[in-house]
Amino acid sequence: MISKSITRLITGLIIGFSALFAIMAGGIPLAVLVLIIVVLGAKEYTQILQHKGFLPSFKIIMASSLIFALLAYFNRFDLVPLAFTASTIMAFMWVLFRGKQPYIANVATTILGFVYCGWFPLHLLFLRDIGGDPVFEGLIKHSPSGMGAAYAIMLFLSIIMTDSMCYYAGLKFGKHKLSPVISPNKTIEGSIGGTLSCVIFCVLFGSALQIEWYHSLIIGLLTAMFAQIGDLAESMIKRDAGVKDSSNILPGHGGFLDRTDSYVLSIPVLYYYIYFFVENNFIDIVRGLM
Repeated sequence: MISKSITRLITGLIIGFSALFAIMAGGIPLAVLVLIIVVLGAKEYTQILQHKGFLPSFKIIMASSLIFALLAYFNRFDLVPLAFTASTIMAFMWVLFRGKQPYIANVATTILGFVYCGWFPLHLLFLRDIGGDPVFEGLIKHSPSGMGAAYAIMLFLSIIMTDSMCYYAGLKFGKHKLSPVISPNKTIEGSIGGTLSCVIFCVLFGSALQIEWYHSLIIGLLTAMFAQIGDLAESMIKRDAGVKDSSNILPGHGGFLDRTDSYVLSIPVLYYYIYFFVENNFIDIVRGLM
């Protein structure tokens, strides 16, 4: 009989190496990985909210997420406002004309669904392509092996570092609850330990990439902060719905949302910081708008 800890370790290694391979390869492998996470995450999200009595539309969430995925794949930021407008209108129409009680909560949770489960994670495709223009052979995308890959790997490893050290520091030193109502097992001491380890890792990793130390420091702080906020956000959704795990699809780990919650908010935050402040001069961008 395989123990739960060994099962958890094996599952974690499979997921970790698969994600690392997809990030390094970019293009189709990364798009497939992100789509798997989006589909399974959206499915779990709708099931969680059904426990609360809400009925977000899985079909609308998936249709919107697929549209966002195509825009992310082809780097078409210019069409994002159109996609959000169309997706929001679809959410209203689905509730209005489905023949059941038109609760506004179902519209709101559907819109939250395609933002939280679709648009936010898909920023990983934008992040991966920073620092180089993708090459297309027809519809096949080949991502450059540039700084985008390094940034994505840095994010991936730093969040693993944050989650691990939050757990171990909290286990050893934890006394004061970080958010007793939402997640009573998390502690302030654990949060500090995870944050410090993430910052140290990012500064060292950033030095190897020749990123300015202050950018690496900020990247570390932002990653640790929004990884933990993302974790708490998913815990809030589950606790409000009275659900312990988002699902049991991953042996020893629970559901996909349970494993990816730390990435959902940190990916877009890191992408925008790196794009506007590390790769470009934000002041010059603002002046160009005036």
